Amino acid sequence: MTKPLDPRWAVLWIHEAARVVAENRTLLIELDRAIGDADHGENMDRGFSAVVAKLDAGEVPGTPAAVLKQVAMTLMSTVGGAAGPLYGTAFLRAATSLGDAEEIDAAAAAAMIRAARDGIVARGKAEVGDKTMVDAWTPAADAARTAAEGGAGASDVLAEAAAAAHAGAIATEPLIARKGRASYLGERSAGHRDPGAVSTALILQVAAETAGGQTA
Repeated sequence: MTKPLDPRWAVLWIHEAARVVAENRTLLIELDRAIGDADHGENMDRGFSAVVAKLDAGEVPGTPAAVLKQVAMTLMSTVGGAAGPLYGTAFLRAATSLGDAEEIDAAAAAAMIRAARDGIVARGKAEVGDKTMVDAWTPAADAARTAAEGGAGASDVLAEAAAAAHAGAIATEPLIARKGRASYLGERSAGHRDPGAVSTALILQVAAETAGGQTA
């Protein structure tokens, strides 16, 4: 059963994202150990734990955008490394795209994913094929737009985005990194999935699941 994509859904999404990030903390650390600083799992876990604490400390904000803005501000102030500014910018751009709407429809869901991707690109200057989280966010944004234009509901838009992000994360494995710390490894960066792309897929998967959509 699908749920209205309202502020309560947004809070539930972030709670579930925190749970999934915590469950996959070790995986994200190991992925980052292979090609980065080995801190992505730790940083993401700390950041989303702080977000949940912040959300639980007050009343549910009045709009989904207000929830996501709070998420953005908290991630920026608590997540270390590159992930904090990138995810913070993503959630802030997503919030801005939603405006004052009390519920998110299909078009708004697609616009939210696209705005998050655009924020990450603007902040990190990465492109598809660079072996970064952009390789998950871009197919997610494209799939979301296609689904919305095809008449899908908001939850199915998120489900399509999540499935595309998952495929995009897997597709980073053979790539040679061209951005970030992994780029210093050159050809040795091939054979490992990008941790940011994997965390992106996890977060979008729970966005779809909490909305009632089914991920592939």
